[in-house]
Amino acid sequence: MLHHQLHAIGRTVAVGTVAVGAATAALLGLGLPGRGVTPPAPPSLPALAAPARVATPTPAPAAVGAPAPADSTAAVMATREIVLDLTRRSISLVEGGKVVRSWPVAIGDPSTPTPLGRFKVENKVVNPQYQSTKSGKINNTIGPQGPLGDRWLGFNQSGLNQYGIHGTPSAWSWTVTSRAAVTNGCVRMLTPHVRELFEKVQVGTPVLVKR
Repeated sequence: MLHHQLHAIGRTVAVGTVAVGAATAALLGLGLPGRGVTPPAPPSLPALAAPARVATPTPAPAAVGAPAPADSTAAVMATREIVLDLTRRSISLVEGGKVVRSWPVAIGDPSTPTPLGRFKVENKVVNPQYQSTKSGKINNTIGPQGPLGDRWLGFNQSGLNQYGIHGTPSAWSWTVTSRAAVTNGCVRMLTPHVRELFEKVQVGTPVLVKR
């Protein structure tokens, strides 16, 4: 699997060192199995910068007069779970045992599979930035068209690397809509979908990966 770290530019809910899937590999010019689909040419990449650690920006001040989260909201959050079905290649938000929303995903290639098991959300990052833990190089492109999209939910740490659920730049959205098994183990979602999921879960939310 590729080795890389995650950097946050913007609001960081929780930070950490992560490993990403083949969205990065594809954008860096590595081949992807396409299930018979020929991918569009990837966008050109900016120059890579020097290595750096995850930055922790100053949190934005709360809006004046904003109400505190209600106890009922906290109770609902406590009943939520992310369920990733590798057979259906779908990810669902489950609340109180019932599926609230489901979305298509791209998952790990058979040679670099998405890990099975029970995990939890370890970190949440807005505008994640790709850094290779092997070479130390950083990809300066962040936001929806960055290798990781503009949302990251890390759920399984493995050394310096971490598997995560993240966004997908438009050039590679076909891997999600076709539910391809092409990543290095991470889980790709379309930008609107990962943003919605990101807002509905918190650090500590259970993640179940099953077949």
